[in-house]
Parts: sequence; C-alpha cells; structure tokens
Amino acid sequence: MSAVAILAGRRTRMRRRALVSVTLGVAIAVAFSLSLMIGSTVYSPDQVIRVILGQTVPGASFSVGELRLPRASMGLLTGLCFGVAGVTFQTMLRNPLASPDIIGINAGASAAAVFGIVVLSLSDTMVSVFALVGAVATAAAIYLLSNKGGFAGTRLILIGIGVAAMLNSVITYILSRAAAWDLQTAMHWLTGSLNGATWDAVAPLALACAVLLPVLLLQDRELGVLRLGDDSAAALGVSVRRTRILLILAAVALLAFATAAAGPIAFVAFMAGPIAARLVGPGASLLLPSAFVGALLVLVADLIGQYAFGTRYPVGVVTGVLGAPYLIYLLIRTNRSGGSL
Repeated sequence: MSAVAILAGRRTRMRRRALVSVTLGVAIAVAFSLSLMIGSTVYSPDQVIRVILGQTVPGASFSVGELRLPRASMGLLTGLCFGVAGVTFQTMLRNPLASPDIIGINAGASAAAVFGIVVLSLSDTMVSVFALVGAVATAAAIYLLSNKGGFAGTRLILIGIGVAAMLNSVITYILSRAAAWDLQTAMHWLTGSLNGATWDAVAPLALACAVLLPVLLLQDRELGVLRLGDDSAAALGVSVRRTRILLILAAVALLAFATAAAGPIAFVAFMAGPIAARLVGPGASLLLPSAFVGALLVLVADLIGQYAFGTRYPVGVVTGVLGAPYLIYLLIRTNRSGGSL
C-alpha cells in the first residue's frame, strides 16, 4: 500500500472520529438539557439558563439548581468515567469482555460499600471512601495475582471473574444478615442511582475527572500501541510495564470515584467501548468517543428510568436491562470473530 493511500485512510478515520465525537457531544447536550427542563414541573430553556447564570427564578432556582443540575452533572461525569475506564481495560487487554463490570473491580467497590453500610453503619461519605478503597484494593490484588510469571491479559480476566464471584458471594452473605433498613440502603446503593445527588458528591468526582481524564488522554498513543501486543509495543519504544501500570491506576481511580458517587451503574463501562468502536470504525482512537458514549448512556437511561414508565427506576436498572442482552450478543460475536474491539 502506498504512502498516499495510508495518509488518505488516516485522514478518513480522523474525520469520521471527529464527526462521531461532535454528534455525540450534541446528543449529550440535548440529553443534559432535557434532564434540567423536564420533571414534575417543566421549565423553559430560558428559565434554566437564568438559573445556571445565578439568577433567582421562583421555583426553578431550587428544582433546577439544587435537584436537577447536580443529578445531571453526576450522570454526565459518572458516564465519562465509566466509559473511559471500561475502554482502557478493553483496549489494553485486547478483549471487549475485559470490562471493570466483568473482572471484579466493581464487585470490590460494592463489597466494601455493603460492609460499611451493614456491618459498620457508616455515613454516606465514609461509604464512598470505603467503596473507593475497595475498588483500588481489588484491582491491585487482581493485577498482582495475574502478573506471576509475566503479565497475561487472559489470565487477568479469568482471575478477575473468579475474584468477582467470591466478592459477590460475600455481598450476598452480608445482605442475608442485614437488618431491614440497612438492606434497603445497601440495595439502593448496589443498584446504581443518581437519586439524592448533591454538589458535595459532585465536587470530588469533577476534580477526579479534571485530573485523571487528561492523564488517560495523554496516553492515547501508547494505549493504541499496546493493542499490538507487548513485544511489538516495546519494539516501537513504549515502556510497556510503566504504561500499563499508569493506565490501570488512572482507570481504576476514575472508576472508583464514579462508583463511590453513584454506585456500580451496571454495564456502562462494558457497553461504551464496543459501541464507540462500531461508530468510529477500525483503527481510530476510542478514549474520547467511549467517554461520550458512556455519558450519553447514563443521561438517557436516567431519563428513561424517571419518565418512561409509571414508576421511577434507578438508572442502574435501565442500564442493566440494556446491558444484559448486549453482553450475550458480544459473547456470541467474540466467540465467532475473536476478542478485540
């Protein structure tokens, strides 16, 4: 293939990626705006903008400024975190099933949070801290166990699935011994929900995004090279071990902060990468499109859960309903075509 053809193909992929990113950005803006406008009382775009600008609007200042805006902001930020963290693992391990949902990191956060709620009766803030620590500790344990005798992505996935099974058993045992009130609180957290979102919960998540998202985006080239395998990446000048550890730390930290804020919203980290890959096509960077897909999934799922049915459902219920059949589809496709995005 000539150099001209290679450059033309690269420009085509870049244009498609840019078009997809802009389209997803517009869709996110629409979903975010709808989250602010609709509810038990519908407010006009003008009223919403005035509230955001700090003006006092009777009724809207509280409903939009204190209830809907923190909720929509948390949905946007958690979606970004889950989308980027999921595709980082899937790309690095070259397997669309290597999502934090599947390999046990979410289970670590959930087990720590349930233990804090049921056994220790901790406050919401301390439960979030426990969830963050649980996710990081679980990721470290899985990495160390899979790194014996050299790193292997398949080994990490299998160990992660085993760790997730053990942690889910721990969660079930703790819940079986929980009092009725603690059980209700724990189940609400485990479902994944944006209910009760406050600016105090949004602030640390926004800070984590501001610090960690650029770290992952700056490693975009190295992450793409890791898809070729460790030997090829090393031959192309990538410090494989250092890059992998940095990617894992940043992705796990993003996932931990998002899970601590809203609970383990099911399948967002799992679905965002493969959907983005289908949209942008082969060979293109997936970090930014996956972040946008994750944010859009959470915002739209929250709107569906609140207003599409006679009763209101947490966002995690809707994403779980969407993600389960997608997991089956992806298992079938991966079995036929191999394990890459």
